[in-house]
Amino acid sequence: MTGAIRIRRYRWSDLDEVLALHQIGLAQVGLMPGDGVYYDDDFPRIQAVYLADRGEFLVGEEPGGGRIVAMGGLRRVDDETAEMCRLRVHPEFQRRGCGALILERLEERARELGYHVLRGDTTLQQGAAVELYRKYGWREIRRETRGTAIVLYGEKYLTPVVSPQLIR
Repeated sequence: MTGAIRIRRYRWSDLDEVLALHQIGLAQVGLMPGDGVYYDDDFPRIQAVYLADRGEFLVGEEPGGGRIVAMGGLRRVDDETAEMCRLRVHPEFQRRGCGALILERLEERARELGYHVLRGDTTLQQGAAVELYRKYGWREIRRETRGTAIVLYGEKYLTPVVSPQLIR
C-alpha cells in the first residue's frame, strides 16, 4: 500500500496541512499544547530549521487528491548527527506502511547528507512510532518524564552510502 502515496520535499504552501497533520497526530494520542511534550514553533520556519541547514522535510500525498497524509523531517544536530522528527501519519492512512516509507527515505537522505547517527524521540503513548523505530533497528538510549508523558529517546547508527563506482 506504500506505493499509494507520493513522497516529495516540503513546499512553503504545505504549511497549513503539515501543521494540521501534526495537531491531529498528537491529539490522537492525547498530547496537547502545554503538556511539556507538544511544541510547534518550528513549523513556520521549516525552510530555515530543516531544509537550509543540512536537513530535509518530506511529505506524503494521497493518491488523486494530493492531500498530505504523512510527513517527517531531519534536523541537523552536529556534523555527524541528525534528529529525525515530525514523523506523522494521518489516522486514515496508518498501518499501511506510510510511516515506514517516510522513515526509510529520511534514513537514506541522512546517509546522503553524510550523517553517521540519527537520533529521535517519541512518547510511550505513540505506540506505533515506538514499534516502527524498533523495527528499523533504533535503540532506546534513555527515558524521561515530562508532565504525564514518558518520552523515549533513541538512536541509530547509519552505514555509509557506497557509490557503485568505487566497487570493483
